Amino acid sequence: MDAPPGTKPLMWRLLTTLPVETAEDAREIIRLYRLRWRIEEVFRVLKRDGLALEETQIESARRLFNLAALAVVAAARILQLTDARDAGSRPATDVIDESAIEAAAAIGGALEGKTTRQKNPHPRSSLSWLAWITARLGGWNGYYKPPGPKTMADGWRRLAAMLDGYAIAHGKSLV
Repeated sequence: MDAPPGTKPLMWRLLTTLPVETAEDAREIIRLYRLRWRIEEVFRVLKRDGLALEETQIESARRLFNLAALAVVAAARILQLTDARDAGSRPATDVIDESAIEAAAAIGGALEGKTTRQKNPHPRSSLSWLAWITARLGGWNGYYKPPGPKTMADGWRRLAAMLDGYAIAHGKSLV
């Protein structure tokens, strides 16, 4: 890609054992590198910056495998929320059931402040809208840097508990 006008282009060098003879070959290497980075993000969420899976006291291989399988699902949810924080067209139902939207809206409304930056700017029922709610529950105040996976993990734990409470109160299953 060309650099925007008035900016100096970056020179990237990726080391690979794969042959790179064309621009399309280089794009494929970049695609593979992005996938590899995504795997690192999943591991990060599984560990200290999210679920702290390494702190488990489970010793049975079968039980540890089951826990890891559940944790990968949770990590995917947290990464979906983290990716959605900056807007997008995905629906909140990628992460929660349709019947939880009303509860999430009530929770989100209670989290909004008086300033523009403390109001959820995303369309109701979008994944970005839900990410904003999750981030606020995780301790993000709407200012400074965007919320990361650790904040999203903390927020998801709180949101899931609140949605569970709503479900119990209304005799529904939401998550």
